Amino acid sequence: MTTAVFIGCSFIAFGPVLALCVCTIAAEPLSLVFLITGGFFWLVSLLLSSLVWFIAVQIGGSNNASVKKNFLIFGVVFSVLLQEVFRFAYYKLLKKANKGLMTVSQEETIPISVRQLSYVSGLGFGIMSGIFSLVNILTDSLGLGSAGIYGDSPQYFLSSAFMTLAIVPLHVFWGIVFFDACEKKKWWAPALVILSHLLVSGLTFLNPQYDGSLVPSYIIMMLMGTWAFFTAGGSLRNLKLCLMCRDKDFLLANQHPR
Repeated sequence: MTTAVFIGCSFIAFGPVLALCVCTIAAEPLSLVFLITGGFFWLVSLLLSSLVWFIAVQIGGSNNASVKKNFLIFGVVFSVLLQEVFRFAYYKLLKKANKGLMTVSQEETIPISVRQLSYVSGLGFGIMSGIFSLVNILTDSLGLGSAGIYGDSPQYFLSSAFMTLAIVPLHVFWGIVFFDACEKKKWWAPALVILSHLLVSGLTFLNPQYDGSLVPSYIIMMLMGTWAFFTAGGSLRNLKLCLMCRDKDFLLANQHPR
């Protein structure tokens, strides 16, 4: 049973992102490099935020539960802010890297567009965030015993997988909106990205009331996805045409000669 939980939660959390990587990035070596670099930037932000949180706990060490919770809230807020700082730093680095690639390739067009960069970097941030938020939980799911045996929620592993499933695309959407805002100097948009990131992270403090954290997180994900869709140049007309083309392809593929 524990193996089934591990496999099921792994595919729930990382199945869609694996499909995205295979279909959109695996065939592009340059995109793959930027994806890995984005994950590395997220790792550095995690390292720095963990270091600051550790120092803060050591300085103000206390066995009081409320003090510990305040330190945890501080750590989450600081980590989110640091992640967005590193997202901006990565944007600046990618802009310089694109200019360097243009010089080396001696082409008039940039090797990879800013929209592609925002998608790839957001996916890199999301993958690393998802892995580090779920890897320990998945490891525990392989252990002895069952979730809920001591009165905890039996949906702990499943809820954690669905939260990770929301966090990964959210990072993609945040990256698209953030990069576009930096390009157009719409500084109110990054502020909304940061606020929504803080809100989603703060909702996890409602656990184990998983309905109170999962439902708002998925609503925010859908809203951010819609915003990112139109930011990336999407439109209702294009979406309709895309769906119509897919329907025609499906019908053609399933036609049989009589």
